[in-house]
Amino acid sequence: MKPMIALAACAALLAACTPQKTAAPAAAAKFNTDLSMTEFMDHVIDPAAFAYWHGSGTEITKAGERDLSPTTEAGWVSLENAAAVLIEAGNALQVPGRARAPEADWNRYAQDLSARAAAGKDAAEKKDKQAVFEDGAKIYEVCTACHKQYVIGPMLEDQARTGPPPSRPLPPWPADLQPRSGAAKP
Repeated sequence: MKPMIALAACAALLAACTPQKTAAPAAAAKFNTDLSMTEFMDHVIDPAAFAYWHGSGTEITKAGERDLSPTTEAGWVSLENAAAVLIEAGNALQVPGRARAPEADWNRYAQDLSARAAAGKDAAEKKDKQAVFEDGAKIYEVCTACHKQYVIGPMLEDQARTGPPPSRPLPPWPADLQPRSGAAKP
């Protein structure tokens, strides 16, 4: 019996010393940034931001004041989902190939968006109407600051350099609204 135990121990030691197959190297991260920034805003950030903002504050009309806060669990979950999309959108804005110059400012805005959206998600999880409203305002502030630097500012600089865009004539009236020949004119 002892020789069998010794033989098994030697076999185990030899197996442990045998070179192991190395795992295949992990694929390098690859990012597709073909989606234009306008499309990214239109399809990702804007719907999430508007979904979040539509679930907070009050609306005042001639009919009176209406609380926009969710009234169901599903409504609160929708706010959480919108905030989660904004958190990840802030990350996606920093993907190599998507950032705009100066990148440090761009990344700061993107990180601020993620941080403020995280606070908004936390407020929605707690069903804290006032915090949802306040965090929504903070999200709006970072959006407008970024747009001022990366959209409105460059557009105004271009116009200062090249002049305002040329005016375009109005398109022709649709055929069914064109005056008929021979019709009496007022």
